[in-house]
Amino acid sequence: MITEIFAVMAPVLACAAIGYGWARSGQRFDTDFISRLVLNIGAPCLMLSVLSSVSIDLHTFKQTALACVLVALLMAGFGAVIPRLLGHDVRAYLPSFVFPNVGNMGLPVCLLAFGQEGLALALAFFMVLSVAHFPAGIVLAGGKQAGGLTALLKMPVLYAIVLALLLLWQNWTLPAAVQNSVKLIGGMTIPLMLLTLGVSLQRLQVTQWRTALLYSVLRIGGGLLVGLLVVELLALDGVARGVVLIQSAMPVAVFNYLFAERFNRQPEAVAGMVVVSTTLSFFTIPALLLWLL
Repeated sequence: MITEIFAVMAPVLACAAIGYGWARSGQRFDTDFISRLVLNIGAPCLMLSVLSSVSIDLHTFKQTALACVLVALLMAGFGAVIPRLLGHDVRAYLPSFVFPNVGNMGLPVCLLAFGQEGLALALAFFMVLSVAHFPAGIVLAGGKQAGGLTALLKMPVLYAIVLALLLLWQNWTLPAAVQNSVKLIGGMTIPLMLLTLGVSLQRLQVTQWRTALLYSVLRIGGGLLVGLLVVELLALDGVARGVVLIQSAMPVAVFNYLFAERFNRQPEAVAGMVVVSTTLSFFTIPALLLWLL
């Protein structure tokens, strides 16, 4: 079992370590460009590639997406109450409760732990949060409108979701030329996500260790507890149950820091949560896999 868990975590750690070492050596890495490339091109192609080639029940896919919505809403409740009780800025800390790192870390872990079916279900979780993260994250961090419906309609990931659901519903497959293209392009997504994660860990500075550790434990531990509640409510089992629990217990997403930095919403505090929660997850994810596998 230890060997199996190491096989899951080793590629994640290796890619993140390469990104960390690359940044530490002073080499140039355009995080903003890579993030846009992944979100606008890589992730949509990955969705189409996986969901058009894997055999998965549409009901299970929808249940996983619903689980994501429920987890996000429950964590939003915690994120609205706990910082207020501690005397902290709710709008600075709330996004870290709601938006975990279900992309950079969640997708590869689910893929390596559960195969293509796990990746397909993890993408359902990722798709829901991706659509919500940018408008909600910008509003929470900046207090301004994020472009509303117009901004949402400009997100390629939205059209990939619609097309992917249509393929699942009709049990269609993409033409060979298209499938090979999106498979090749989508293949860059997970490695680039992990490299970006490693670069971010090297660049971000932690100045409030105690606060960062407290919120990191609340993010990961609270996410797992909420995930357990949701899988029981929806009666999820098997791979779907494992995926929801793993995605729910992910650390704070790097994009939360990018929004905080852009709108000066306590970026140092958010950076601390990203670094500490991600470091903590290198121990909690193997423990969770030991329980699930």
